[in-house]
Amino acid sequence: MATTQECRAALEKLSDNLAGADSGVRSAAALDRSLSCHVTDLGITFRGRLENGRIEVVDTVQGPPPDKAQIRLAMTGDDLVAMVDGRLNFAKAWASGRIRLEASFRDLLRLRTLL
Repeated sequence: MATTQECRAALEKLSDNLAGADSGVRSAAALDRSLSCHVTDLGITFRGRLENGRIEVVDTVQGPPPDKAQIRLAMTGDDLVAMVDGRLNFAKAWASGRIRLEASFRDLLRLRTLL
């Protein structure tokens, strides 16, 4: 099982990957939205922002997200680490229910190029 530190490192790596991606992916991620990532098996939620194509984790709280972020992810720690490492295909994991993504329809359309 992935640790809290490994999950935080995965989110930082994802942020670096977004920042270094080609212009099409960067423009899709160039939103200014609140973001939460609930790691279900650890019972923690990383809260932050997706801003200028980067993810900034602001804090970590116990349990599910206490407030409703504009973009909400939920998955196990192992799935988060595997997804960022390229061992888990996001679209397939999302379609099968292993990863949950909730956002407005407009944001989902913009984020589809990241999937």
